[in-house]
Amino acid sequence: MPVLSEKGLNMPASPIRKLTPYADQAKKEGKKIYHLNIGQPDIQTPEVMLNALKNIEFKVWAYTPSEGTASYRNKLAEYYNKLNYNVEPTDILVTNGGSEAITIAMQACLNEGEEIIIPEPFYANYNGFACSSGVVIKPIMSYIESGFALPSIAEFEKVITSKTKAICICNPNNPTGYLYSRAELEALRELCLKYDLYLFSDEAYREFCYDGREFISPMHLEGLENNVVIFDTVSKRYSACGARIGCIITKNKELYQTALKFAQARLSPSLEGQIAGEAAVDTPDSYFEAVSKEYTARRDTLVKGLNAIEGIYSPNPGGAFYVVAKLPIDNADRFCQWMLEEFSYNNETVMMAPATGFYSTERAGINEVRLAYVLNQVDLNNALICLEKALEVYPGRTN
Repeated sequence: MPVLSEKGLNMPASPIRKLTPYADQAKKEGKKIYHLNIGQPDIQTPEVMLNALKNIEFKVWAYTPSEGTASYRNKLAEYYNKLNYNVEPTDILVTNGGSEAITIAMQACLNEGEEIIIPEPFYANYNGFACSSGVVIKPIMSYIESGFALPSIAEFEKVITSKTKAICICNPNNPTGYLYSRAELEALRELCLKYDLYLFSDEAYREFCYDGREFISPMHLEGLENNVVIFDTVSKRYSACGARIGCIITKNKELYQTALKFAQARLSPSLEGQIAGEAAVDTPDSYFEAVSKEYTARRDTLVKGLNAIEGIYSPNPGGAFYVVAKLPIDNADRFCQWMLEEFSYNNETVMMAPATGFYSTERAGINEVRLAYVLNQVDLNNALICLEKALEVYPGRTN
């Protein structure tokens, strides 16, 4: 049999999806599963977006320009300039989801073997994107005890080498929900200017900031115009994960033209996704106000409930819709699989994502899980009951 590629063999499995076969089997056995493992909101997609899809009228389902349609990029520029990004449509390259935006940026900015610094825990698929791009992730640890605040600039400088080309942040953060402050972003600006590094900013959860906290983008900071690369997507903002439409935003014209070559090689983003995305920009503010209120209530329910269970600690996140919780268990991967294979309470159980998959450092997050508060409060409370009952009988409980 022909031999597989080393890259293929090294490609990591998704910690979010790798337990799916066990969940499928549990469902066949009649168990109800509370899915807290994946960021798939149950919030309704905006009506204006759905109506745009229903009313599509074209006779040929044609290619679009590789950088995205002019009408969609004009509309996106309108949206971002309301946020004071001060961008032109020609600064925006439309991609097939935020995932493609990240992969294209890695390929356009870094040579194989060059390094990108990412505070961990980080979005698990960064490992996969880096692997497919031949890029090396240099992780620096953030800690649950500090709520996963940005590590000190001294920690960044410890891992900067001649191969370092970029720093990547996710703000608000997936998986921790941490919202970076202006002071933290300004410190990163000075670091990137000092070492002439790209600053990648994944802003998929921009709209989800709680308790009146301010969202700051690197686009709001002066002097970084040629360093900043923004990743965005309609998936979370409009509860439209299946649309698979994202974008790269950069004012660096040389980088833009290089990224465009990768976009041309994959031909074009989807026409129907751009039609829906363009319509979505007109979503009324009342939609986001209601969604933010709902997620705040869900966060409060989940975090309060977690911390009320003996042995669990969870910080209170400032954004996104995830928490990372520390559990009194020996091994998160084993525990999450056990929950699906061997445990049920009233024929119900909970699916979570082991936090080990959100770290690059070996054995980091061994007793942590990521939970997404994408279910209603009744389901969240039922999931918390299941979790508490499970910890009472789990063979690998540590205290």
